[in-house]
Amino acid sequence: MTSCSDSDKQSDDGAEKPKKNQKKRSKGEKHVSFPPDEQIVSGFAEHRNTDRMVDSCLTLTEVTAAYRQSCSRHQVQPRARILQQLQQGVCVGGSVKCLDLKGERLDQRSCEALEVVLKSLHFDFINLQAAQLEENGASSLLDMILYYESTTHLDISDNSSMGTSCWRALAHLIKQSARLSRLDVCNVPVVDYPAQSLSKALLTSRLTALHLHNAQLSGMPLYTLVGALKSNKALRELHLTDNLLNSYQDALQLGELLRYNTTLQTLELSNNAVADAGLEELCDGLRRQTAGLKVLLLRNNQITASGMVHLAKALPVLKVLQVLDLGENLLGNEGIQVIREPLMVNGSVLQLGLAQADVTCEGAVALAEFLAESRHIRHLDLRRNEVKVGGLMALCLALRINRSLAGLDLDHTPPQEQDEFLTETRARLQAEVARRCLTNANRSHLAAGDP
Repeated sequence: MTSCSDSDKQSDDGAEKPKKNQKKRSKGEKHVSFPPDEQIVSGFAEHRNTDRMVDSCLTLTEVTAAYRQSCSRHQVQPRARILQQLQQGVCVGGSVKCLDLKGERLDQRSCEALEVVLKSLHFDFINLQAAQLEENGASSLLDMILYYESTTHLDISDNSSMGTSCWRALAHLIKQSARLSRLDVCNVPVVDYPAQSLSKALLTSRLTALHLHNAQLSGMPLYTLVGALKSNKALRELHLTDNLLNSYQDALQLGELLRYNTTLQTLELSNNAVADAGLEELCDGLRRQTAGLKVLLLRNNQITASGMVHLAKALPVLKVLQVLDLGENLLGNEGIQVIREPLMVNGSVLQLGLAQADVTCEGAVALAEFLAESRHIRHLDLRRNEVKVGGLMALCLALRINRSLAGLDLDHTPPQEQDEFLTETRARLQAEVARRCLTNANRSHLAAGDP
């Protein structure tokens, strides 16, 4: 198969380019051919745009019949799961919500048989998670997705056998696609060539969301990725959970990213080891975020009350941060006390996550003081904390003043309160909290003009 990615490799390596209109075959003898003049694709002689105009008028029944014929030509059995989705799907103007191939084993011929489906329909989401993609088949499939602009969201997670040509095809897809906006590559090592290939593609991509959970990005791979993202002006969401990101080298790179990139709006770093020292590096970058980051997720990062000292310095100057999740960190009451006044000054945080943050009644009282002063906070998560009746009473009193909080997440099971009076009091206070949050929510909807 002559793929876009193959020519891309030659350009990168400085090798001689193929002559115009010359077709090539890989060692795997792939049967999908994209010549330079973009006139012929697997026997279809029409131009790509003409193809799309014609095929968008096809019914799902016609696409199903064409897929069966394609499978016959490629000598593979039609996948029952694909047939079922085509039969049960809803097609609107050639667009279908999802093509879910999660867990399907897609060898080379199975991938090539899919061309007629990708040619005929747009998908909001193509799920290739754990599809056991073989290298030749995977690169063919990615080239087809690019050629036909088949999807806006692609998930190729859990495909650990992707080789060099597959990563090259993926990089070309990222660089060239005008339609792909979200990419998930999770539970796949993004190191060495994959990290370099992905980073180079991100220099000019139109992706707005990138999910790289559990991708072994610590160290040099993260350095390479950040180098590209410093100048990226398209990406809005970067999700990096479970990458063993550390408190020194990795946090330093992420701080550098926040210093230079003002386009990124969501940074998810949950389930790493940023710790207090790493949070200091992040906060140094955060202070430069005057018109960028809106969502920062730091759940389960070994952060303590000492780290809150660094956050307290950044919060007063952060005027765009709206969502801050510090759950599953050992902040304790001391940590809440440290950030109480900076949160009051901040005025931009709308959602604050403190689930399982070692908060007791003392910390709840400090939060109640913040709530009483805040005119912006809309959601507070205090689940899995030891907030007993005393702390709940303080929160309830604060809500009699607060007019913005529309959601307060609390445990329904009383924490070690066996006394019947305390149990009844807790139930009454929780009911009042829920009622006042609902009143605030309704008030907010009316102010916004919502129906």
